[in-house]
Amino acid sequence: MTGIEWTEVTWNPVTGCDRISAGCDDCYALAMARRLKAMGSAKYQNDGDPRTSGPGFAVTEHPGALDIPRRWRTARLVFVNSMSDLFHAKVSEDFVRAVVDVIAETPQHTYQVLTKRPERARKLTERGLVFPPNLWLGTSVENGAVTHRIDALVKTPAAVRFLSCEPLIGPVDLDRWLFTEPGLDWVIAGGESGPNPRPMHPDWVRDLRDECVAAEVPFFFKQWGGRTPKAAGRELDGRIWNQMPLRADAARTPEVAR
Repeated sequence: MTGIEWTEVTWNPVTGCDRISAGCDDCYALAMARRLKAMGSAKYQNDGDPRTSGPGFAVTEHPGALDIPRRWRTARLVFVNSMSDLFHAKVSEDFVRAVVDVIAETPQHTYQVLTKRPERARKLTERGLVFPPNLWLGTSVENGAVTHRIDALVKTPAAVRFLSCEPLIGPVDLDRWLFTEPGLDWVIAGGESGPNPRPMHPDWVRDLRDECVAAEVPFFFKQWGGRTPKAAGRELDGRIWNQMPLRADAARTPEVAR
Protein backbone atom coordinates (compact mmCIF):
# COMPACT_ATOMS: atom_id res chain seq x y z
CA MET A 1 0.00 0.00 0.00
CA THR A 2 0.99 3.65 -0.26
CA GLY A 3 0.46 6.92 1.58
CA ILE A 4 -0.56 8.67 -1.65
CA GLU A 5 -4.27 9.37 -1.25
CA TRP A 6 -5.26 9.07 -4.91
CA THR A 7 -3.81 5.61 -5.53
CA GLU A 8 -3.47 2.20 -3.86
CA VAL A 9 -0.05 0.82 -4.77
CA THR A 10 3.09 1.94 -6.57
CA TRP A 11 5.00 0.04 -9.23
CA ASN A 12 8.51 1.16 -10.17
CA PRO A 13 9.91 -0.64 -13.22
CA VAL A 14 12.07 2.49 -13.63
CA THR A 15 13.79 4.56 -10.95
CA GLY A 16 15.61 7.88 -11.14
CA CYS A 17 14.94 11.19 -12.84
CA ASP A 18 16.26 14.72 -13.49
CA ARG A 19 14.80 18.01 -12.30
CA ILE A 20 13.41 20.13 -15.14
CA SER A 21 11.16 22.79 -13.60
CA ALA A 22 10.33 24.62 -10.38
CA GLY A 23 8.02 21.86 -9.20
CA CYS A 24 11.04 19.55 -8.99
CA ASP A 25 13.06 21.76 -6.63
CA ASP A 26 12.22 19.78 -3.50
CA CYS A 27 11.60 16.41 -5.13
CA TYR A 28 10.54 13.83 -2.52
CA ALA A 29 11.72 10.95 -4.73
CA LEU A 30 15.24 12.38 -5.03
CA ALA A 31 15.53 12.68 -1.25
CA MET A 32 14.13 9.18 -0.77
CA ALA A 33 16.56 7.72 -3.32
CA ARG A 34 19.47 9.18 -1.35
CA ARG A 35 18.24 7.42 1.79
CA LEU A 36 17.60 4.16 -0.04
CA LYS A 37 21.10 4.21 -1.53
CA ALA A 38 22.59 4.66 1.94
CA MET A 39 20.51 1.71 3.16
CA GLY A 40 21.93 -0.47 0.39
CA SER A 41 18.77 -0.86 -1.69
CA ALA A 42 19.79 -2.52 -4.96
CA LYS A 43 17.52 -0.37 -7.15
CA TYR A 44 19.16 2.86 -5.97
CA GLN A 45 22.90 2.39 -6.39
CA ASN A 46 23.35 4.37 -9.63
CA ASP A 47 24.05 8.08 -9.12
CA GLY A 48 22.58 10.77 -11.32
CA ASP A 49 24.02 14.06 -12.53
CA PRO A 50 24.54 16.17 -9.36
CA ARG A 51 23.26 19.26 -11.17
CA THR A 52 19.83 17.77 -11.86
CA SER A 53 19.65 14.47 -9.99
CA GLY A 54 21.63 12.94 -7.13
CA PRO A 55 22.86 9.84 -5.27
CA GLY A 56 20.91 6.74 -6.20
CA PHE A 57 18.72 8.67 -8.62
CA ALA A 58 20.17 7.92 -12.05
CA VAL A 59 17.52 6.79 -14.51
CA THR A 60 17.63 2.99 -14.32
CA GLU A 61 15.44 0.36 -15.97
CA HIS A 62 14.48 -2.69 -13.89
CA PRO A 63 13.36 -5.53 -16.17
CA GLY A 64 12.97 -7.79 -13.13
CA ALA A 65 10.12 -5.59 -11.90
CA LEU A 66 8.01 -5.99 -15.04
CA ASP A 67 6.29 -9.13 -13.86
CA ILE A 68 5.09 -7.75 -10.50
CA PRO A 69 1.53 -6.70 -11.56
CA ARG A 70 0.91 -10.10 -13.10
CA ARG A 71 1.26 -11.63 -9.64
CA TRP A 72 -1.35 -9.45 -7.94
CA ARG A 73 -4.49 -11.49 -7.32
CA THR A 74 -6.92 -8.61 -6.81
CA ALA A 75 -7.60 -5.52 -8.91
CA ARG A 76 -5.52 -2.51 -7.92
CA LEU A 77 -5.15 1.18 -8.66
CA VAL A 78 -1.47 1.51 -9.56
CA PHE A 79 0.75 4.59 -9.65
CA VAL A 80 3.45 3.77 -12.21
CA ASN A 81 6.96 5.03 -11.46
CA SER A 82 6.39 7.07 -8.35
CA MET A 83 10.21 7.19 -8.22
CA SER A 84 10.80 8.12 -11.86
CA ASP A 85 9.22 9.31 -15.13
CA LEU A 86 8.35 6.65 -17.69
CA PHE A 87 8.80 9.13 -20.54
CA HIS A 88 12.23 10.42 -19.51
CA ALA A 89 14.51 10.51 -22.56
CA LYS A 90 16.87 8.02 -20.89
CA VAL A 91 14.17 5.34 -20.69
CA SER A 92 14.50 3.36 -23.90
CA GLU A 93 11.55 3.15 -26.26
CA ASP A 94 11.69 -0.64 -26.04
CA PHE A 95 11.34 -0.50 -22.26
CA VAL A 96 8.45 1.97 -22.42
CA ARG A 97 6.72 -0.45 -24.76
CA ALA A 98 7.46 -3.36 -22.40
CA VAL A 99 5.81 -1.47 -19.51
CA VAL A 100 2.76 -0.64 -21.62
CA ASP A 101 2.55 -4.29 -22.70
CA VAL A 102 2.30 -5.35 -19.05
CA ILE A 103 -0.45 -2.80 -18.50
CA ALA A 104 -2.37 -4.11 -21.51
CA GLU A 105 -1.95 -7.70 -20.32
CA THR A 106 -3.40 -6.95 -16.86
CA PRO A 107 -6.71 -5.17 -17.64
CA GLN A 108 -8.05 -5.84 -14.14
CA HIS A 109 -5.72 -3.14 -12.81
CA THR A 110 -5.96 0.60 -13.47
CA TYR A 111 -2.60 2.29 -14.04
CA GLN A 112 -1.86 5.97 -13.40
CA VAL A 113 1.16 7.16 -15.40
CA LEU A 114 2.24 10.66 -14.37
CA THR A 115 4.90 12.46 -16.40
CA LYS A 116 6.51 15.88 -16.73
CA ARG A 117 7.39 14.91 -20.31
CA PRO A 118 4.04 14.38 -22.07
CA GLU A 119 5.53 15.47 -25.40
CA ARG A 120 7.51 12.25 -25.57
CA ALA A 121 4.39 10.25 -24.74
CA ARG A 122 2.60 11.97 -27.63
CA LYS A 123 5.48 11.31 -30.03
CA LEU A 124 5.57 7.62 -29.12
CA THR A 125 1.86 7.25 -29.87
CA GLU A 126 2.55 8.79 -33.25
CA ARG A 127 5.16 6.03 -33.70
CA GLY A 128 2.53 3.37 -33.09
CA LEU A 129 2.46 2.97 -29.32
CA VAL A 130 -1.12 2.33 -28.19
CA PHE A 131 -2.22 3.06 -24.63
CA PRO A 132 -4.73 0.44 -23.42
CA PRO A 133 -8.00 1.61 -21.82
CA ASN A 134 -6.76 0.86 -18.29
CA LEU A 135 -3.89 3.35 -18.62
CA TRP A 136 -4.54 6.86 -17.32
CA LEU A 137 -2.02 9.42 -18.55
CA GLY A 138 -1.29 12.53 -16.50
CA THR A 139 1.12 15.43 -16.38
CA SER A 140 2.37 17.63 -13.55
CA VAL A 141 1.52 21.33 -13.70
CA GLU A 142 2.79 23.29 -10.71
CA ASN A 143 2.11 26.80 -12.01
CA GLY A 144 1.13 28.72 -15.13
CA ALA A 145 4.65 28.55 -16.58
CA VAL A 146 4.34 24.88 -17.56
CA THR A 147 0.83 24.67 -19.00
CA HIS A 148 2.38 23.79 -22.37
CA ARG A 149 2.50 20.27 -20.94
CA ILE A 150 -1.29 20.19 -21.00
CA ASP A 151 -1.28 20.93 -24.74
CA ALA A 152 0.84 17.82 -25.32
CA LEU A 153 -1.28 15.75 -22.93
CA VAL A 154 -4.63 16.45 -24.58
CA LYS A 155 -3.14 15.60 -27.99
CA THR A 156 -2.16 12.14 -26.71
CA PRO A 157 -4.72 9.31 -27.10
CA ALA A 158 -5.49 8.01 -23.60
CA ALA A 159 -8.65 6.77 -21.93
CA VAL A 160 -8.21 9.25 -19.07
CA ARG A 161 -6.07 12.39 -19.18
CA PHE A 162 -5.36 13.97 -15.81
CA LEU A 163 -3.35 16.70 -14.10
CA SER A 164 -1.42 16.70 -10.87
CA CYS A 165 -1.22 20.33 -9.74
CA GLU A 166 1.12 19.46 -6.89
CA PRO A 167 3.10 21.10 -5.50
CA LEU A 168 0.83 23.97 -6.49
CA ILE A 169 3.23 26.93 -6.26
CA GLY A 170 1.32 29.39 -8.43
CA PRO A 171 -2.09 29.96 -10.02
CA VAL A 172 -3.15 27.79 -12.96
CA ASP A 173 -6.09 28.61 -15.24
CA LEU A 174 -7.55 25.46 -16.78
CA ASP A 175 -10.58 26.88 -18.63
CA ARG A 176 -8.88 26.40 -21.98
CA TRP A 177 -8.63 22.62 -21.45
CA LEU A 178 -11.64 21.87 -19.27
CA PHE A 179 -14.30 23.22 -21.62
CA THR A 180 -12.96 21.90 -24.93
CA GLU A 181 -12.58 18.52 -26.64
CA PRO A 182 -10.31 16.71 -26.28
CA GLY A 183 -9.93 17.91 -22.73
CA LEU A 184 -9.14 16.83 -19.19
CA ASP A 185 -10.82 14.04 -17.25
CA TRP A 186 -9.45 14.58 -13.73
CA VAL A 187 -7.55 17.21 -11.73
CA ILE A 188 -5.53 16.60 -8.56
CA ALA A 189 -4.26 19.55 -6.50
CA GLY A 190 -2.12 19.81 -3.39
CA GLY A 191 0.37 21.91 -1.48
CA GLU A 192 4.05 21.18 -1.05
CA SER A 193 5.34 19.21 1.92
CA GLY A 194 8.84 18.79 3.31
CA PRO A 195 11.30 20.81 5.36
CA ASN A 196 10.95 24.04 3.35
CA PRO A 197 7.52 23.99 1.71
CA ARG A 198 6.56 26.85 -0.55
CA PRO A 199 3.20 28.35 0.42
CA MET A 200 0.03 27.64 -1.54
CA HIS A 201 -2.60 30.37 -1.64
CA PRO A 202 -6.09 28.99 -0.89
CA ASP A 203 -7.54 30.88 -3.85
CA TRP A 204 -5.32 28.92 -6.26
CA VAL A 205 -6.98 25.71 -5.08
CA ARG A 206 -10.47 27.21 -5.02
CA ASP A 207 -10.09 28.42 -8.59
CA LEU A 208 -9.15 24.92 -9.76
CA ARG A 209 -12.03 23.38 -7.84
CA ASP A 210 -14.55 25.89 -9.18
CA GLU A 211 -13.38 25.37 -12.75
CA CYS A 212 -13.67 21.59 -12.38
CA VAL A 213 -17.13 21.82 -10.82
CA ALA A 214 -18.33 24.06 -13.65
CA ALA A 215 -16.91 21.67 -16.26
CA GLU A 216 -18.16 18.55 -14.39
CA VAL A 217 -14.62 17.18 -14.19
CA PRO A 218 -13.66 15.16 -11.06
CA PHE A 219 -11.52 17.12 -8.60
CA PHE A 220 -9.27 15.63 -5.92
CA PHE A 221 -7.69 17.79 -3.21
CA LYS A 222 -4.75 15.88 -1.77
CA GLN A 223 -3.40 18.16 0.97
CA TRP A 224 -2.63 21.68 2.15
CA GLY A 225 0.99 20.65 2.62
CA GLY A 226 3.53 22.13 5.02
CA ARG A 227 6.20 20.55 7.20
CA THR A 228 3.56 18.29 8.75
CA PRO A 229 0.92 17.94 6.00
CA LYS A 230 -1.28 15.58 8.01
CA ALA A 231 -1.72 18.27 10.61
CA ALA A 232 -2.96 20.74 8.00
CA GLY A 233 -5.46 18.21 6.72
CA ARG A 234 -7.32 17.92 3.42
CA GLU A 235 -10.51 19.89 3.93
CA LEU A 236 -11.29 22.61 1.41
CA ASP A 237 -14.08 24.91 2.54
CA GLY A 238 -15.38 22.27 4.92
CA ARG A 239 -15.34 19.37 2.49
CA ILE A 240 -13.04 16.51 1.46
CA TRP A 241 -12.74 16.36 -2.32
CA ASN A 242 -12.08 12.75 -3.36
CA GLN A 243 -13.58 12.70 -6.84
CA MET A 244 -12.03 10.35 -9.40
CA PRO A 245 -12.85 8.92 -12.83
CA LEU A 246 -14.29 5.43 -13.03
CA ARG A 247 -11.54 2.82 -12.98
CA ALA A 248 -11.15 -0.51 -14.74
CA ASP A 249 -12.82 -2.47 -11.93
CA ALA A 250 -15.55 0.12 -11.35
CA ALA A 251 -18.20 -2.56 -10.86
CA ARG A 252 -16.45 -3.52 -7.63
CA THR A 253 -15.46 0.00 -6.56
CA PRO A 254 -18.43 2.34 -7.10
CA GLU A 255 -17.10 4.83 -4.55
CA VAL A 256 -14.56 6.18 -7.04
CA ALA A 257 -17.15 7.45 -9.48
CA ARG A 258 -17.31 11.21 -9.94
